[in-house]
Amino acid sequence: MSKLITIPSSIDEVNETKTLVDGYIIGIKDMCVNSNFNIEDLSILNEFSDKDIFINLNKNILESEIDKVREILIDLNNYNIKGVLFYDIGILNIYNKLNLKYDLIISQEHALTNTATVNYWCANGIKCAYLSSDITINEVSEIKKSSDCKVMVNLFGYLPMFVSRRHIVKNYLDYFKLDDNSSINYIEKEGAIYPIIDNNVGTQVYSGNILNGIKYSLINLDYIVLNSFNIDLDKFIDVIKMFISVNEKNILEYDDKINNMFPNVDYGFLERKTIYKVGK
Repeated sequence: MSKLITIPSSIDEVNETKTLVDGYIIGIKDMCVNSNFNIEDLSILNEFSDKDIFINLNKNILESEIDKVREILIDLNNYNIKGVLFYDIGILNIYNKLNLKYDLIISQEHALTNTATVNYWCANGIKCAYLSSDITINEVSEIKKSSDCKVMVNLFGYLPMFVSRRHIVKNYLDYFKLDDNSSINYIEKEGAIYPIIDNNVGTQVYSGNILNGIKYSLINLDYIVLNSFNIDLDKFIDVIKMFISVNEKNILEYDDKINNMFPNVDYGFLERKTIYKVGK
């Protein structure tokens, strides 16, 4: 049976959902794309001995940050965590030189799209793969069947589209001498509105629609991930409860409920193959 884990946006959200979910993916501020958690916040992990807790360090690591990353990896060994999600393979190199008790999870957004890639990382000591949201549910199922690793799969929330180290929003505001201290900005294109975060990590752009994958939540997966970013907490808790209680009889009803809860919902790439065409 799949475990249900969430990407929380705050400590308050963790406290509100701790009786509902099997675990969390908690990002470290400035070491993770779009996260507000500080190292000091990790003391709350001592309360969750029964949860699968993962720490997210999914950013490109600068040379000047290597010592800090090493300190964080060593410090995390003192907490009750299941594993660390990473993007930069430099973290794997550091990890292999240390005697740490937790696992590593490869999390490279758009790269983990096939069994060969996943099995390559498994052969190099990775215990779990956070699959790309750019593939269909059939491809997800095939990777799960053929892979030597456990898998994590996004099934609800806004999806990260791309990250730039450049401060695109801040540079735009500075250039036009605009005053805006919003934590989230938005850009509208072709009828869709895309959330944008510009922080110390850089600029992150998210999908214009919220992924609703509840009708695929009964397939055999290791971890189903729900992302609360930019979602009203009360509605997010309602979504969690539906994922917990979903079964063959109510699955289509819950699918409709989620579709009706939000004005901008779709199935992402779960039902849509990516077609590559060679240009003339």
